[in-house]
Amino acid sequence: MADLIIKPATGSGNKLIVKDMAGGAVLTTADSGATMASSVTGTGGLKSQQVFTSSGTWTKPSGITTIKVYVTGGGGGAGAQGNVSSTEDQGSGGGGGGTAIEIIDVTSVSSVSVTVGAGGTGGATGGKNNGTAGGTSSFGSYCSATGGNGGQNGDSGHCQGVSGGIGSNGQINLKGNGSGAGVDSGSTAPYPPGGSEGGGSFWGGGGYSSGTNRAAEVGQNGGGGGCGNANNQAGGNGGVGLVVVEEYR
Repeated sequence: MADLIIKPATGSGNKLIVKDMAGGAVLTTADSGATMASSVTGTGGLKSQQVFTSSGTWTKPSGITTIKVYVTGGGGGAGAQGNVSSTEDQGSGGGGGGTAIEIIDVTSVSSVSVTVGAGGTGGATGGKNNGTAGGTSSFGSYCSATGGNGGQNGDSGHCQGVSGGIGSNGQINLKGNGSGAGVDSGSTAPYPPGGSEGGGSFWGGGGYSSGTNRAAEVGQNGGGGGCGNANNQAGGNGGVGLVVVEEYR
């Protein structure tokens, strides 16, 4: 279409004035150039965000019409060392939590229930103990993401890597990183030397594996826990899930 042109009547000194609802001048033209009121404030764009590290309720702030949510499941707990009589058994790390990302029109919404998945528990010392899976996170019925799987203990060929969780019903659904394999000293399978770190989530956060004088690291923000290595080490716990709500006008 052709340009739409609005200008004052012919002659010097005539102005075009655009006012707001209160009658204040927002834009004033002159014979040459224009002046815009310094009090004019933009209304679009990101205005605020709420971060949930535990379950609760999202309440819409005044004026917010659209939100973008990131929903991440809990990380899986890692496997323990395995056979306590072995100095070489090493478990596998926990899987990272999945993530769902969705943009939602909340014009007619006032609040939404938020569930944050727990991190899985690492396998305990003193035996052939596996880690447990992380919990599922959700933003009402809009979208959700499962937690990462629990790691395996390092005995009897059970120390293979495990998969991460997966997002669902988001416009973008991401899978958490899986963990690497552990080591069974009594197996002929081609497991790599050394135990494995936990798988990362969308936010990273996979824990490192234990050492001779260092406990396995707990995962962060949905990352899987690091595995338990020799010297009867336990597996690290998975990281608690995360829900982030970006708020727009």
